[in-house]
Amino acid sequence: MKADYKKYILKFKRPSGTSRGVLTEKETWFLKISEGDKYGVGECGILRSLSYDDRPGYEDKLKWVCDNIHLGEEKLWEALREFPSIQFGVEMAFKSLNAKHPFELFPSEFTSGKGAIPINGLIWMGDKTFMKKQIAEKIDAGFSCIKLKIGAIDFQTELDLLKSIRSNFSETDIELRVDANGAFSSGDALEKLDKLSKFQLHSIEQPIRQGEPEEMARLCEQTPLPIALDEELIGVTDVTEKEKLLQIIKPQYVIFKPSLVGGFKGTQEWKKISEALDIDWWITSALESNIGLNAIAQWTYTLKPSLPQGLGTGGLYTNNFKSPLEVKNGHIQYTSSNNWEFNI
Repeated sequence: MKADYKKYILKFKRPSGTSRGVLTEKETWFLKISEGDKYGVGECGILRSLSYDDRPGYEDKLKWVCDNIHLGEEKLWEALREFPSIQFGVEMAFKSLNAKHPFELFPSEFTSGKGAIPINGLIWMGDKTFMKKQIAEKIDAGFSCIKLKIGAIDFQTELDLLKSIRSNFSETDIELRVDANGAFSSGDALEKLDKLSKFQLHSIEQPIRQGEPEEMARLCEQTPLPIALDEELIGVTDVTEKEKLLQIIKPQYVIFKPSLVGGFKGTQEWKKISEALDIDWWITSALESNIGLNAIAQWTYTLKPSLPQGLGTGGLYTNNFKSPLEVKNGHIQYTSSNNWEFNI
């Protein structure tokens, strides 16, 4: 068995705004394992300033994985707890290697084209005109759940956008989620949550920045609007610490990004604790290429999720890989007539 890796820069079709700035490209690395005439591919992608493993020595760690691929998936995964995106790539690559087809990791009705996963339509930050245009496009495309990133433009303008949506679509027509990416301060968060709650929102993701568990716990206790933890989970790698965090904060929801929380196994650790505490969840991609998104979507389908998932980011890039994944009528599905084109 041998392994190597290659860096790849994904280019956004248009600059995509978040509360941390505007994204024009995203770095990712592909881990390839070969054994005889079989191969497996895994994606290791980081989000700069957000990923726990955005640190010096990342590529050195990838090289170490390749040099020690003989240790196998489980030993490598345990040795990589400080590098969750590489944990994910290792898991994916071994699943891919052992599959009948390198891109059919979790065979199901999803991969046979008979099942689909409901997803939210993602609205990127921008000026009011740009955001309204995106909202109209998502509604026309058949989405019944829309997620707006907020926190980068004037808060009143964001409230006006939500008011505009609700004046045309009730909560039974369109489910609205918002994602603040930690943009609110602890001093004004509760007041802003109260104003947002007037628009019958499903939830808000990460209203204040991560790392303030006591303040987040206070918000979750007093909020008029359900709160979903997202960034708060990043960097918590010990199972006991994961349980402690959720017991302290008691959020209404948690959101799992496998690339940021240790892959499938890391997500399962969080999921088990969440369900024991009666905290509902959903899974979101972290701007992976179609290679990583494919693995996440296939795995998510096997979990039989009850809520719309955050898996609609495959169309963001100019240089993504052709795949059977397709977003249609607010769902992600697998169109088996479309072939894979992975050529790096």
